[in-house]
Amino acid sequence: MLKKAALKELTLDEAQIKLRDQQEALANLRFQHSLQQLNDPLVIRNAKREIAQLKTIIHEFQMGKRQ
Repeated sequence: MLKKAALKELTLDEAQIKLRDQQEALANLRFQHSLQQLNDPLVIRNAKREIAQLKTIIHEFQMGKRQ
């Protein structure tokens, strides 16, 4: 999980790349969970939370609140 300070320093391109990576990781985690290979299902919650944070950062760039 990313720290708030690290999130603030991301550029738009970095945020979009991290978002894509996290979405792929979430798909893999859900697949593992369905096969009962995932030991800690809370990892899915953390991945979803990080995706939401990254989407918020990208939205802030689009709205002009970040530069």
